[in-house]
Amino acid sequence: MRENLTKEEESFLAKWLDGTISDATLKELVSEQDFIDYKKIKNGLELLDELNRPVAPSFNTLYNSIHKKRNFKNTQASFKWGLSIAASILVVLGCYFAFNFEEITHETSYAEQKTISLPDGSEVVLNAKSAINFTEKDWRNNRTILLKGEAFFKVKKGSTFSVQTPNGLVTVLGTQFNIKDTDTFFEVVCYEGKVSVTNNKKEHVLSPGNAIRKIDGKDSEKHDKENSLPSWLNGESSFVSVPLKYVILELEKQYNIQIDAHRIDDSIIFTGSFSNKDLKLALVSVFKTMDIQYIKEKNGVLSLE
Repeated sequence: MRENLTKEEESFLAKWLDGTISDATLKELVSEQDFIDYKKIKNGLELLDELNRPVAPSFNTLYNSIHKKRNFKNTQASFKWGLSIAASILVVLGCYFAFNFEEITHETSYAEQKTISLPDGSEVVLNAKSAINFTEKDWRNNRTILLKGEAFFKVKKGSTFSVQTPNGLVTVLGTQFNIKDTDTFFEVVCYEGKVSVTNNKKEHVLSPGNAIRKIDGKDSEKHDKENSLPSWLNGESSFVSVPLKYVILELEKQYNIQIDAHRIDDSIIFTGSFSNKDLKLALVSVFKTMDIQYIKEKNGVLSLE
């Protein structure tokens, strides 16, 4: 946009904004680049009318205040200044809506846990290599979280609280529960209150001590959990009748290591636990009990045989 506009240019630009002259007429009066720039500004100004009404009074007040201070006498005289602030207003509006609709993301790396406080006081504890995503705006009325990985939730009572994962939807009003979700492993455990789990269009209601899981595409199965809290919160990963490949995956997440299991049958069932704080002890707890040998290669990979 050129910094200086002639009185004639201001006149026909004002008429163009008012709809007195057409786009085709304007295009004959200005250069092609100027026409493109003017169209962008016009589109931005038209966007103002479509924005949420609750914010409109604030910007009207801002505009009127500046307008009075400048003491413009007529539309043509104020047009040049109006164009100059139009882009600024749009930037402010963009920041406003970006802030209010901003998606919040929290994630953990290998061997990391993180506790997140939600806007209503609810709490999420993320296990290693996990992530949650949610929109903060109107959170109290729309408490929805996207989860990938594993997390323990302490939910304050209020509106429906939903956790969407790739493998299923978990809905509660106020409770404590744990969700573990990988590509082919999905498990929900209820520790307090009641939890509704929807998986493959089937709904399951869990009470304290109940759990449901789905492994390798098989039908969902219910089982019971005796612990009052997930063991990983206390530095230990526990498994009940789980294929070994998922135990290996958890070892990799907790210790940031790479394990080569192509020489063994990783579909064999494992029941037990391992420490998340001592790698040597963890390896013995898992592999020695199953008579599996492990060797650390020069490249740092742990080979099983």
